Amino acid sequence: MTSTGPRKVLLVDDDPHIRQVLAFAFAKAGMSTEEAIDGEAALAMVSAAAPDLLVLDINMPRMDGLEVCRRLRAMDCAVPILFLSSRDEEIDRVLGIELGADDYVVKPFSPREVVARAGAILRRVAPAPAPPPARGAESEVRHGLLRLDTAGWQAFWNGEEVALTVTEFSLLAALLAAGNRILSRDALIDRLHGPGFAVTDRTIDSHIRNLRRKFAQCGAQDVIETRAGIGYRLGPCSN
Repeated sequence: MTSTGPRKVLLVDDDPHIRQVLAFAFAKAGMSTEEAIDGEAALAMVSAAAPDLLVLDINMPRMDGLEVCRRLRAMDCAVPILFLSSRDEEIDRVLGIELGADDYVVKPFSPREVVARAGAILRRVAPAPAPPPARGAESEVRHGLLRLDTAGWQAFWNGEEVALTVTEFSLLAALLAAGNRILSRDALIDRLHGPGFAVTDRTIDSHIRNLRRKFAQCGAQDVIETRAGIGYRLGPCSN
């Protein structure tokens, strides 16, 4: 719950039972929900009034969740997306992350897990309580040609804004905060979700590929370094 009211979650699934179960679980967690029965309806509802989070099924008639995600990101819509995925759709789950989704939950799922993962995403974008003003406090962090506006959730390369999802920004901020230290995939997962969340290494790798691709489009070649068998660290960000 925020000072402006409960967070609004749009549930997109063609199965009415799943929508009903999730709506009940989110209501218990103090969040309001709206429902869409397919991808076309979801796009219209997001355009009319953007929710705080989209819970999106991959397999739907007319327009599947992957296409919904693709279209939203093509429109530079940064609404966080949590995918619902069947167990036999690992390729689709990885593709979904690479298209710009923030996380996924595998069916059959626990409604509490869906709410927990959604809550983790929303906490990353929720405004923190304003601390007492501190002399020299800055909301911008710089490293080479990279600049992060942590208050506005914006990333810039050599003065040009790079549109990132919530999870991509959080990963980049974690690497920047680590300085020259290498962060393992498990360490990055803990920073995104907290200990105990089951997220595969491939998910983190997909987010890293997204970051590299987006910065490469701005001419950046050395944003993130890979240490084989260990993890990732921030590069020099000089070219």
